[in-house]
Amino acid sequence: MDLLAAFSDGDMYQHYRHEELGRKSTELGIIFDVMVTGVTGAGKSTTLNTIFQKEVAKVGRGVDPETMNLNSYRLNDSFRLWDTPGLGDGKQNDKDHCKSLINLLYKEYGEKHGFIDLVLVILDGSNRDMGTTYKLLNEVVVPNFQKDRVLIAINQADIAMKGHHWNHRDNKPDDVLIEFLENKSTSIQGRVFEATGIKIKKPVYYSAEYNYNINELLDLLINNMPKERRKLTI
Repeated sequence: MDLLAAFSDGDMYQHYRHEELGRKSTELGIIFDVMVTGVTGAGKSTTLNTIFQKEVAKVGRGVDPETMNLNSYRLNDSFRLWDTPGLGDGKQNDKDHCKSLINLLYKEYGEKHGFIDLVLVILDGSNRDMGTTYKLLNEVVVPNFQKDRVLIAINQADIAMKGHHWNHRDNKPDDVLIEFLENKSTSIQGRVFEATGIKIKKPVYYSAEYNYNINELLDLLINNMPKERRKLTI
């Protein structure tokens, strides 16, 4: 399926809960900034392209990741998303990427307030190995960011269970896959707490490739928009 061809059939997410976002951002005096991160291949750039309904971020093809820098994309007057390099891209690259991520987390917005309001960690729904994600959380996010501002979402729901239970006619999972994804979400919630000490909200699952459950992903972010500006003191 051509992702860009599907954009015309999707909702205009730039208007999704726009009035609510505008009111909250005005009250705080900020643009709602979310750092989108995760391992290489989890689909961060594809997620952003689907939310924006156009190609704002290059998508990696083959074995090489595409995102090597920090790029921000403003969805509307109140909401901005930051695309970041994924970990698992080689030892030296991971070291450089971790440094860039930490610098972004300490980017200052006004006196002693952080620029980034939330961190969204995207997981690959087809992969059980979370070692690199734990490294990202334990070495980059947890020491440098408030735990209650960390969210996790599961992308690539369409290829979980090897794609056998994805309904390609309706572009959504069947009942068997939904049950699997629900169980996976609950399992990840527990595994993340055990490995990192973070009590995360239950992750949502979605498919950026097929524009499935994107509204649930946005709800996760908007519902957890902080009620106060982030202080840089951890």
